[in-house]
Amino acid sequence: MKPQEQKRAARDFVAFWTGKGYEKGQTQPFWLSLLRVLGVERPETFIEFEDKAHIDAAHGFIDGYLPATRVLVEQKSLGKDLRAAIRQSDGTLLSPYQQAKRYIVDLPLSRHPRWVVTCNFESFLVYDMERPNAEPETILLENLPDELYRLSFLVQTEADFIRREEEISKAAGDVVGRIYDALLKQYRDPSNPATLKSLNELCVRLVFLFYAEDAGVFRHLQFRDYLKRFAARDARRALLDLFRVLDTPPAERDPYLDPDLADFPYVNGGLFANAALEVPQLTDEILSLIVKNGSEEFDWKDISPTIFGAVFESTLNPETRRSGGMHYTSLANIHKVIGPLFLDALSRRVDEALRTTEHTENTEKKGSVSSVSSVVKNKLRALQDEMASLTFLDPACGSGNFLTETYVCLRRLENRIIAALQGGQGQFDLEGDTVKVSIRQFHGIEINDFAVAVAKSALWIAESQMLNETQALLHRNIDFLPLKTYDGIVEGNALRMDWASLSPRFDYIMGNPPFVGYSLQSEAQKAEILDLYRDEKGKPYKTAGKIDYVAGWYWKGAEYMAAHPATRTALVSTNSITQGEQVASVWKPLVARFGASIDFAHRTFRWDSESNSKAHVHCVIVGFSCGGQTPMRANGSANASPEGKSQKAGALATASDTSELKPLFEGERLTLVPHINPYLFSGPDIWVESPVRPLCAAPEMTTGNRPADGGALIIEDEDLASFLKKSPDAEKFIKRLAGSSEFINGRKRWCLWLVGAPPQELLKMPAVMERIAKCRENRLAAPDPGRRKLAETPTLFRETLNPATCVAVPEVSSESRRYVPIGFLDQNTITTNKIKIIPNATLYHFGVLTSNVHMAWMRTVCGRLKSDYSYSNNLVYNNFPWPGAETNPKTPVHLCVTAEQRERIEQTAQGILDARAKYPDSSLAALYNELTMPPDLRKAHQENDRAVMAAYGFPVKTTESECVAELFKRYQALVAKGGGR
Repeated sequence: MKPQEQKRAARDFVAFWTGKGYEKGQTQPFWLSLLRVLGVERPETFIEFEDKAHIDAAHGFIDGYLPATRVLVEQKSLGKDLRAAIRQSDGTLLSPYQQAKRYIVDLPLSRHPRWVVTCNFESFLVYDMERPNAEPETILLENLPDELYRLSFLVQTEADFIRREEEISKAAGDVVGRIYDALLKQYRDPSNPATLKSLNELCVRLVFLFYAEDAGVFRHLQFRDYLKRFAARDARRALLDLFRVLDTPPAERDPYLDPDLADFPYVNGGLFANAALEVPQLTDEILSLIVKNGSEEFDWKDISPTIFGAVFESTLNPETRRSGGMHYTSLANIHKVIGPLFLDALSRRVDEALRTTEHTENTEKKGSVSSVSSVVKNKLRALQDEMASLTFLDPACGSGNFLTETYVCLRRLENRIIAALQGGQGQFDLEGDTVKVSIRQFHGIEINDFAVAVAKSALWIAESQMLNETQALLHRNIDFLPLKTYDGIVEGNALRMDWASLSPRFDYIMGNPPFVGYSLQSEAQKAEILDLYRDEKGKPYKTAGKIDYVAGWYWKGAEYMAAHPATRTALVSTNSITQGEQVASVWKPLVARFGASIDFAHRTFRWDSESNSKAHVHCVIVGFSCGGQTPMRANGSANASPEGKSQKAGALATASDTSELKPLFEGERLTLVPHINPYLFSGPDIWVESPVRPLCAAPEMTTGNRPADGGALIIEDEDLASFLKKSPDAEKFIKRLAGSSEFINGRKRWCLWLVGAPPQELLKMPAVMERIAKCRENRLAAPDPGRRKLAETPTLFRETLNPATCVAVPEVSSESRRYVPIGFLDQNTITTNKIKIIPNATLYHFGVLTSNVHMAWMRTVCGRLKSDYSYSNNLVYNNFPWPGAETNPKTPVHLCVTAEQRERIEQTAQGILDARAKYPDSSLAALYNELTMPPDLRKAHQENDRAVMAAYGFPVKTTESECVAELFKRYQALVAKGGGR
């Protein structure tokens, strides 16, 4: 519905309902009609009516509930006073809002409303349950045509609100970007780093001025009114004068100062302190951009400082501009870190304290001893003081979104306490500083100087917004200005700094350090990691040169926590540090040197960049400590619901106290487990390293053949016909060539396989000799001595493996497939080094390896190439616990199960091959695409999965996490029995 149509619909709605409204008969048509006006096409699916709520022995009915937006409606008839108490069926006197709150108690936690609306057909009172003691907003029916937007929360989900904040912040970033581009042209040396630094600081100042005049920090549009007085040629001097005044206390200002300048408040905080800031001459275009686009046409008060800080930095940072858009941590992902780190437990404690407050108020109203309120008051103040004492560090803070969102969350919790201390009847007085939580509790390290300035500004804006919410609670003004000097965010290289120098202590360390794989690191970054990852003797660990850059922050965090055991850390990381060879390389030193232990974790989830390239990164979140505290012990009782504790996991069967358990998240599923290992599974700390032989008595897996020929012995499919035309006798020496891509995608590629070829025959084939000569030439020109030596055998690949049959496993395969496509190849196909092969493997080996059990193991311990699986014969295959092998690792794996189990697996394995054979024209890529996989092939795999799981003794409904946890136990047993040695 277009805005004009919606306004017309609102007028019709008001005209129809004015002067009428009976609770029992007209509530439903009233709300269905209103939702249609708000754009809901099928409102009957959007709102629930007369939902029964159990209240003691009596029954009540919730008049309306909107599940998608978590709104509860309590409707009364026309003329009823929405603030007055009404006698209930049980004799109690409750206002409509109190009646709604009584219903809420019996609702499941997931259905607790964010908003409560009481309505009498002529007015709406809107209660924000995030601010339970604040005055409700009043919206009158007669004003709806002009104020319909105030009811948008009825139909906008939380995601809609976040999206709106993003849209506002992106629009703000666009405004600043246009001003930035216009100003840049005016500088004498636009490429000079000092110039760019001045321009960035100037833009930060302008954004603060825009925000201040819209958010009530200054008089409304005060900055616009001041700058509008000047022509472009005088605007530069006007800005410099304003900056100087904003940094000067009123008592020290020129008594003859222009009244318009004198009217500006003192800002302080260092924001306007740099008198040497280079400001270029303004043009008419720039002045119009600042006055019209920046000030008049855009309302800055509703920007999200958490999001806008990142937008602002990305808009003006040349590097992020070049990458195609902004990069920031979403609010949802920030809360995945700060929630289990501290906020969830702290919120529970505030909820418990406030419930005690409400109980005390009700008790006092019934005539009980009033001294209880003094106890509750002291408890609330102690909780507020505790919140104000917490200190936070983000050692890779960027534009400060982790710090800003954490500050906002703490202040909202504090506002709830302030509201309770004030009390609905004023029985609790406020003492000392009303607001105690401060941005000075927040510290950050950032290598980019501009991001430092942006992060400080974002925190100041957040401070202003939260103060406005406090003022609304108290119905009185609290001075925001002057800003307190804030130097909590410093410019520097976090991996080269002593974090302890920033503050006497940190309670929590958190953030999203940079993701740089070891192959992409600069020499300086590699040196930083090598300087950190050193043993007790000061020698670098052997594997330190092949770990992700983010590991540096884990080391620094563990190092800090070892000296400050009460501190806890949670970081967002690429999942590479919890997979493959990096697990032992990253985590083994942290455990050995610092006693690091994982407190909670989010297993792999996809991180979608906001850049235009839409790069996808697969991330994990790891919360860890070095003081032996679990998140449950550190932050009060867990209050874990039975639903949160997985009853299936065998690891949990012996755990009786949820306070001993740790949260492990997989998507939306939470399991409480006794221990989380660095692979982010329940189980002891295990280091799956790379043995040269299988731990079980399994046939050895090896790698295919490396051509090492510069392509000379390889024939592309499109060249085959012309090649054979030149040398038709060469056909018997040509074989199919397959690496991962060719094997999976069915792509045809060929090679000259000249093992045992008689020299006299080769000399008769000019096209073949031409390629042999080219191969020798390429090898002689190689920088590697080993490859140069291969020039002595230019007719052969580096290896000459060509078994009669083999099971082939592609080294690289898409992570989107449930099953890595595995198959049999014969001697007519030559495998490259991108294929792992098991010569002369049987159907039994194929069946176990293609099963979901082996896939679960592979997904856990394999490395990754970007997000694709990177299968390793040493790491994945050699460590794989075959069914039954842990009892005797020296028994051939096919004899570790019963004859019946082996026969069943062979049958189901053949069933998979038979199902594939029905689709001879389809590649393995097509057959194993989750959208196009034929039903009979899927069924064949499921039958095979069941057969393999039966051989392991796993229940059919075993989850992948439970399967891996059990495989780790069997792996430990194999190692303990000396498997592979």
